[in-house]
Amino acid sequence: MADRYEPGTFEGNWRKRWKEADLFRTRTDVDAPKFYGMDFFPYPSGAGLSVGHCRNFVPTDVICRLKLMQGYNVLHPMGFDAFGLPAENEAIKTKTHPAPMIQRYAATYKRQMELIGVSYDWSRSFSSSDPDYYRWTQWIFELLYKRGLAYRKLAAVNWDPVDKTVLADEEIIGGRAERSGALVEKKWIPQWFFKITAYAQRLLDDLEDLNWSEGIKSQQRNWIGRSEGVQFSMRLARGAGQSKASNEDPEFVVKNLWRSLAFEVFTTRIDTIFGMTFCVLAPEHPLIEKLLTTVDQEHADQVREYQLRAKTLSDIDRQATNREKTGVFTGAYAVNPANGANVPIWVADYVLATYGTGAIMAVPGHDDRDFEFAEKFGIDVIQVIAPSDRSEVRLPYVTKDGVLVNSGEYTDLSVKDAMTEMGIWIESLGIGERKIQYKLRDWLISRQRYWGCPIPIIHTKDGEEQPVPYDCLPVELPMVDDYEPSGDGTSPLAHIPEWVNTTDLDGRLGQRETDTMGGFACSSWYFLRFCDPHNEKQAWDFDKAKYWMPVDCYVGGAEHAVMHLLYARFWTKVLYDEGLITVKEPFARLENQGQVLALTPYRYPRPSERLDVGEEGFLVSFKEAKNLPENDVFYRWARMSKSKGNVVTPEEAVEMYGADALRLYLLFVAPFNADVQWSNDGMQGQVRFLSKIFKLVDDVRPMYFPEWKDYIGFEEPDETSRAVRRWTHKTIRKAADDIERFAFNTYVSSTMIFVNEVNDLVQRNKANPSRAFALALSEAIESLILILGPAAPHTSDELWYSIGRDGFTVNAPWPKYVPELAADDLVTVAVQVNGKLRDTIEMEADASNEDLQAAAMGSLKVVAHLEGKTIRKVIVVPKKLVNFVAS
Repeated sequence: MADRYEPGTFEGNWRKRWKEADLFRTRTDVDAPKFYGMDFFPYPSGAGLSVGHCRNFVPTDVICRLKLMQGYNVLHPMGFDAFGLPAENEAIKTKTHPAPMIQRYAATYKRQMELIGVSYDWSRSFSSSDPDYYRWTQWIFELLYKRGLAYRKLAAVNWDPVDKTVLADEEIIGGRAERSGALVEKKWIPQWFFKITAYAQRLLDDLEDLNWSEGIKSQQRNWIGRSEGVQFSMRLARGAGQSKASNEDPEFVVKNLWRSLAFEVFTTRIDTIFGMTFCVLAPEHPLIEKLLTTVDQEHADQVREYQLRAKTLSDIDRQATNREKTGVFTGAYAVNPANGANVPIWVADYVLATYGTGAIMAVPGHDDRDFEFAEKFGIDVIQVIAPSDRSEVRLPYVTKDGVLVNSGEYTDLSVKDAMTEMGIWIESLGIGERKIQYKLRDWLISRQRYWGCPIPIIHTKDGEEQPVPYDCLPVELPMVDDYEPSGDGTSPLAHIPEWVNTTDLDGRLGQRETDTMGGFACSSWYFLRFCDPHNEKQAWDFDKAKYWMPVDCYVGGAEHAVMHLLYARFWTKVLYDEGLITVKEPFARLENQGQVLALTPYRYPRPSERLDVGEEGFLVSFKEAKNLPENDVFYRWARMSKSKGNVVTPEEAVEMYGADALRLYLLFVAPFNADVQWSNDGMQGQVRFLSKIFKLVDDVRPMYFPEWKDYIGFEEPDETSRAVRRWTHKTIRKAADDIERFAFNTYVSSTMIFVNEVNDLVQRNKANPSRAFALALSEAIESLILILGPAAPHTSDELWYSIGRDGFTVNAPWPKYVPELAADDLVTVAVQVNGKLRDTIEMEADASNEDLQAAAMGSLKVVAHLEGKTIRKVIVVPKKLVNFVAS
């Protein structure tokens, strides 16, 4: 056997043997516990994988391999999210049909994943575009429809005139489609929605029990946006030109709302109503057209022009906190029911028609957005909340503490008491009610594109909607040559009469629904299909789903926090309510990896060129950069992507360094959730580490006792054997703990330390080793090979074979540590964030400050409390404490 790491001589051979042995087929030992580990469903693109994608796949593979060695039944599947815009646009670009293209791309992904040694059970693989899969997507759609959770209505949608499809708000940036770059237009067309709002509170409540990062849970809470407040009516003031307080008695005003035009506002701060100095309508508010008939032409024209501009912006862009507020005065006024004052009515795009009532009462003294707006347009600011000690404050004073001032009979009440009493007051006047509302909107799933799951609905001549009978599913996509967007707002399917025209349940002529579902529908249940992927009679067998669900560890990017992850939770709850599954949540634990960055060349702009906001220069290829003057080029770390030309492929990395070196590098280079700067030197460092392991095993082989387990407990230990055994058992314990915590960098680091310590002892004692030392070394080498197995499986199997062991390391039991040996020299270290205890970790008593800090940073609890903060200082007290000072 070689005494150094030469991957080209053995890695391919082991992958071949794994495949021949069907090594990773899911086991179902009835007496074993289960572990379901899964990566996010990837979309197979023509560019194939980069090493950045491997940062997702390799860590999941490590924990799945550990669980196999610990005796678990492990479900570790992989499939492909094949439907949707990315695939269709790629097919249009390459002038091919999406179906065979996806098959080719998926085959490339599979080959690359196998190249890096990932242990997927490919016998369970499928694509979301397989009819055998989307048959059941359609079945779930019909289940939602029959429960009143899928419906069709006329809706204003974001229309991309280039891709010719409807976009979700999340797919729009700065008023432009994220993918095509086109200016988005508003368009009214019939659309299908899923009523996710019916599950808003449950989606909020059940977040608390999930082992997810606080950052992701916070994003979902904010997206759902639960608000407790008061909704009440405001009427237009008589004599729109009046700008000062009305002499009308407030009681008279509220009792005669029916006499004039009125609109509803919702506020979470009814206690500030006396500070209302203006109100705002969303540009789409239905009252505006009637209101404009009461004002002069100049104001009406300004409002209509503003409405047109607002149509080009997404809801997300309109509510961006760093965007300058815009608006226009309507020329009309409304009456504040608290004091009878006339307040100007503005139209502004930071208010959304789809949130609340589409109108707000504006209190600039106590709201940042309203204050910014009032400052810009010269609107009065009135303070109505003060600190309990009545000290002066700078406005806006945004707090839910303090007492009311300038608030009539409610002056001097605490904010808490005023909220209650003023809510009751509004209800007693009959103009409103206390209520709970959510920012979450129903899920728009219609797409006017070809490449998607057909919606299984027939429209009858009588205008009825009929679900396609279950035994007629799937409604398959027709194979056509021309599938490009029609350009008239309808799906390409609408122009295929032989597919559209059909008969309804009574044999009458009808037409199929021609919209297809957005890709997120297909990825909202695939984790259930993996439990039973070949079932032709059901989407899944109840008992199999009961055994495997929930997914124990789900790994992927944080960018899906408010779409895929929320939608999958919604579908899971519906299926639970239907009695089809036994879990309310699909993913018990969620881990989000950092990105892999690569140095990317840019050139500085020339005098005649203008850059987009936030850009420093123009992207150029490496070839172009070499031909430009040195002073014209600069480099920045950027996420690997084909468009930037900075991709390193798995093939390139494996060819140059080896698959195990790549795996170890991605695990070791940084904490799992941190970004990584790709480094060839770092890869070479892993090659050296693996070579050191090969050399160590080669040096120990003459002293190796295959039957060491039978003797080691009876041999009197000497000082060197005790040292070896202490390092062995401490490393066994720490390796498993680190993998469980996704602290892969410290897992590899502790293995490196173990190798160095054992190697030093070998070099000092190999000339005249004692029997006790040889036995301890035999235990250490076997343990090292097995500890290394999840991270570097090719190397581990090669070394396992070299010491005369049969089979594969993934089938060998994970080594057990002796607590007395592993606990030697261990101390419990408290980990704090801003002085508050957040976790404790077990560390070697002689661990360096750097090791203590690295281990503390590997704590999921600590990471959760550091999210969104910058670490200002780290205080380390050896053997006792690590405290992160962050803000």
